[in-house]
Amino acid sequence: MRIQIGILALALSTAAVAQTPATNEQAVIRMARSIQREILTLPEYGVFDSLRFSFKGDAVVLRGQASRPILKQSAENVTRRVEGVAKVENQIEVLPLSPNDDRIRLQTYVAIYGHPALSRFNPNRGTPLFMSRMSAMSGITNDPPMGNHPVHIIVKNGQVTLEGMLPNTGDRTIAELQANGVFGAFSVTNNIEVQETMKFKKPKK
Repeated sequence: MRIQIGILALALSTAAVAQTPATNEQAVIRMARSIQREILTLPEYGVFDSLRFSFKGDAVVLRGQASRPILKQSAENVTRRVEGVAKVENQIEVLPLSPNDDRIRLQTYVAIYGHPALSRFNPNRGTPLFMSRMSAMSGITNDPPMGNHPVHIIVKNGQVTLEGMLPNTGDRTIAELQANGVFGAFSVTNNIEVQETMKFKKPKK
């Protein structure tokens, strides 16, 4: 059984869960929600990271990208502690340390969360969208903005990927346009999901 689950939005496929015995269905859902909660509340998990997990037999497989090495181990540690987890395969990719990628993260963050139409999604509204003194010294990757951000910004070797969920296609389009305008970004992949679209999706039979 494989159930692919994003950390930002827990999406258990009805068809996938149906492949498990009925007695195990609720246990799988409980386990998935516990793993999601544990990872989301990690202090190391932030706007520049994107994690997901799946079940493979008796193992939980962790995937995605971490901007800092500490997140990879922390995600594995909290997953192992979840009741019912027998084994963890940690396939999380640690993104390379790069001053250029760090600059692109900062500029993409400012471009998206500083836009008038998207600023309402900034959990730090009312605070200036520029680096603190600590960020300037260590880089924004090591001192990321705090709070729950609906759009996560993944940067690897100048390539930007947007992950997460927004209410409508207009917001999604604006986020992509803003990211495309960042100097030095070689490409932008927009994986943002739209809530208004997901509401009308029928469960697979």
